[in-house]
Amino acid sequence: MESKKAIYNLIPQRYYPKTELIIEGTSLSEILKIIEDSAIKYPFIAKPDIGLRGSAVKKIHNSNELKSYNSKANFDYVVQDLIPFENEVGIFYVRYPNEKKGKITGIVSKEFLIITGDGILTTEELIKKNPRYELQLKTLKQEYGKKLLDVLPKGEKLNLVPYGNHVRGAKFIDGSHWVTPKLNETINEICIQIPGFCFGRLDVMYNNWEELENGENFSIVELNGAASEPTHIYDPRHSLFFAWKELARHITYMYEISVQNHENGVSYLAHKAGMKEYRLHLEQSQKIVNF
Repeated sequence: MESKKAIYNLIPQRYYPKTELIIEGTSLSEILKIIEDSAIKYPFIAKPDIGLRGSAVKKIHNSNELKSYNSKANFDYVVQDLIPFENEVGIFYVRYPNEKKGKITGIVSKEFLIITGDGILTTEELIKKNPRYELQLKTLKQEYGKKLLDVLPKGEKLNLVPYGNHVRGAKFIDGSHWVTPKLNETINEICIQIPGFCFGRLDVMYNNWEELENGENFSIVELNGAASEPTHIYDPRHSLFFAWKELARHITYMYEISVQNHENGVSYLAHKAGMKEYRLHLEQSQKIVNF
């Protein structure tokens, strides 16, 4: 059970968008005051503070949509500035606690659900032209409603799901060959500033690759710890055996890091505490999935 806001609080502010925690049951007037004070602008993203594969993540365009989201949310959630960059990658990072430098062990690039208008077909018809996009149609109907009957002008692009989540239709492509010494240096410099972070994935939005390598014009969408996956395994070109091998490699990293942490005085998670976390996870998952 990882609180997104608690994790953001560990990251230097300059690396992630303005984010505020909304406690379940907070009135709309209080939320509007929080948003005004923090200078978060519409449209922004609302998502569960403890999430599950992109469930209940919404782009909020106005106070009416915020009111609707808040009335349904039976969980704590965060509101967050919309990141202006178009590209997204997941960068998996590993560092042994007794070492000062870590390494990137995998990169996943994310292709969003983007349709291009032809001035003739409706948004729904354009979605149905792509079998992968059509799998998301039920969810998109709930989100867009009658807007799916609109005809996009020729050449106009629409990003149907503006966040790179596999369950929400984003296509994952293995970009691990993009790792360079410069990128490794940049990511390491960021990660060593995050207390206790030795293993996990940074989901990053960026302007262009050269700027990301230089640590410019990017923002961390989320930082995932021990529960994160090396998501480059979901590239359709990879086999199941490749995925097993990569998972085994990263589980080994996690085990070796946990042993070093234990030798440095960090206690292992007790079975009772672990089961409590698991039950809370199931409870939270049920809330979000049914949102």
